Amino acid sequence: MSTLTDLNTTDAPSHVEAQANGSTKSSGSTKPILAIEDIHKLLPHRYPFSLVDRIIEYVPGERAVGIKNVTFNEPHFQGHFPGRPIMPGVLIVEAMAQVGGVVLTQMSDVQGGLFLFAGIDKVRFRRPVTPGDQLILTVELLCVKRRRFGKMQGRAEVDGQLVAEGELMFSLVD
Repeated sequence: MSTLTDLNTTDAPSHVEAQANGSTKSSGSTKPILAIEDIHKLLPHRYPFSLVDRIIEYVPGERAVGIKNVTFNEPHFQGHFPGRPIMPGVLIVEAMAQVGGVVLTQMSDVQGGLFLFAGIDKVRFRRPVTPGDQLILTVELLCVKRRRFGKMQGRAEVDGQLVAEGELMFSLVD
């Protein structure tokens, strides 16, 4: 199981500030809502498993959009595959989950604990991701049950083309 997020991360901001219309996206800009330093305050992931470089859009309790810049010097490209580097699909899914983790850490009705993957459904990969690509990761929270189980819809795109999509389930453990 992979850690999705830890709500007890020290120095984590209590909540991301939203604009008056409920969205935190800058109009026509890719200025980060959360830079990498802010993301590290919310999520426990660190190199080489920190897979989100910035959050560019955030709607509290609903959705977030993140960016992952794919570079050749990432360790998985040494063996996946020599001469033809392709980002592993499981890391694309993990990157989507980490964007979802930003949404989860900001929910006021979910307090403390550690979120783990509980399931991955209907995931499909449409095209390879290679060094130089910029993944745009959109995750929408579909439901939360008893503040312990939830489901998200994730989508990854490169240059407007669908790369991967699927449902991510999570469970809160104490």
